[in-house]
Amino acid sequence: MNEQEMIALHNKINAGVKAAVAAAIERHRKLGESIAVWQDGKVVILTADRIPPISAQK
Repeated sequence: MNEQEMIALHNKINAGVKAAVAAAIERHRKLGESIAVWQDGKVVILTADRIPPISAQK
């Protein structure tokens, strides 16, 4: 596999991971479930009403 193919594969994987994370966060928000995030060097629990809507197609 050459460098261009590796870059293309990396980009596809990266896009897939971002879409999956966005979909999981959106699912939690819609179901009223909280999530844990890293904020200012600490773990913070966000309740569903504090999770901003996220497009799964970012």
